[in-house]
Amino acid sequence: MLHGKTIVLGITGGIAAYKAATLCSKLTQAGASVHVIMTDSATKFIPELTLQTLSRNPVYTDTFDERDPAVVSHIHLADRADLFLIAPATANILAKMAYGLADDMLSTTLLATTAPVMVAPAMNVHMYAHPAVQHNMELLRQRGVHFIEPAEGPLACGYTGKGRLEEPELIIEHVRQFFEGANLQSSPQLVGSQGNNVSAAASASIANTHSNLLVGRRVMVTAGGTLERIDPVRYLTNDASGKMGIAIAEAARDMGADVTLIAGQVQTMLPEGVNIIRVESAADMLNAVQAHYDKTDIVVKAAAVADYRPKFRAEQKIKKTAESLVLELERNTDILAWLGEHKHHQVLVGFAAETEKVAEFAQDKLKRKGCDLIVANDVSRSDIGFGSDNNEVLIFDGQGLVESVSVRAKQDVAKRVLAQAAKLLPEEVLVID
Repeated sequence: MLHGKTIVLGITGGIAAYKAATLCSKLTQAGASVHVIMTDSATKFIPELTLQTLSRNPVYTDTFDERDPAVVSHIHLADRADLFLIAPATANILAKMAYGLADDMLSTTLLATTAPVMVAPAMNVHMYAHPAVQHNMELLRQRGVHFIEPAEGPLACGYTGKGRLEEPELIIEHVRQFFEGANLQSSPQLVGSQGNNVSAAASASIANTHSNLLVGRRVMVTAGGTLERIDPVRYLTNDASGKMGIAIAEAARDMGADVTLIAGQVQTMLPEGVNIIRVESAADMLNAVQAHYDKTDIVVKAAAVADYRPKFRAEQKIKKTAESLVLELERNTDILAWLGEHKHHQVLVGFAAETEKVAEFAQDKLKRKGCDLIVANDVSRSDIGFGSDNNEVLIFDGQGLVESVSVRAKQDVAKRVLAQAAKLLPEEVLVID
């Protein structure tokens, strides 16, 4: 969708300017003709030569540096643009845009353009929350400027909060949505990491992009935690809610797949329109998975399966008779490893719920378990851990990182995961009987 499009990329003076190099590179690789305008402050963080090399076009920094006598540069760029993208956008450029100031190449070109404008702010958390900045943003929204809100997390200044420039991959996704025809004029605000607030137009665009992607395919999803009984009233389990697995099942259904959801202990409603198999223990889940594996195209193992179970299960309630109680545990069969060992045509997607060294442990798990893809997330974080409605994941294949998905609703993460899995499917489709 970006091939042949002219994008004017404005870069302003913040530490996040280094991400603009990746953004420029990826836009160029996607087929866009990228023309960079940098403020003087931006050149303090990243050299002009870097952006010139990546864009393969001259970089503009000075309104009075007219390189082609046949045109007035800022008017020429303003007229050529299919989209004007500012990333990162500082509080200063937002104020200039709001009040029509034009004292450098970037602000002058912005004032001259009639192209749609998309802005990705980045600044200190308190600067972003300042009433003046919020007022300027609201004023610009009313004029039709599209905003990609900043992410939350550690900032270069040492604070933690909202103000980090959204990742280049997500910014490019918003640009793609724009050119795919999303009705952004009626819903101008695009939201980045706070995925539960994504505009209706953007969500519709994502849905349309992936609709019918899995028609004729069988998808099996495991979700929730397993429960290992100690006696009739006590058991071992974990904090898994099942929300991620259920979101994947729903997304697969909406993409046209015939979906089997094998659900353990879940804390949310089960979806309609899918084949649901309820299980309790890891052994139950293994049996259900084995029964449906041969006729499945994609398996997404999102369940949190207990690694161990009590070696001896009491038939009656264990009475409190001593100061301590020792339980002997034995290992459950590793379901993901079994799936990897018995894989033929299936695309196998595993999950790695980690609390440290997330990328390292996830890639090791992918290799050990024979997965095609592994989805890694940090469950120690309250905003994306067990029970949260949002997630942030890294998707790896055998060659390394495939996609980094910043914080957003689990439904949107599910679509990204399935879209990556669908790329690995063979062309022939299994006949659903």
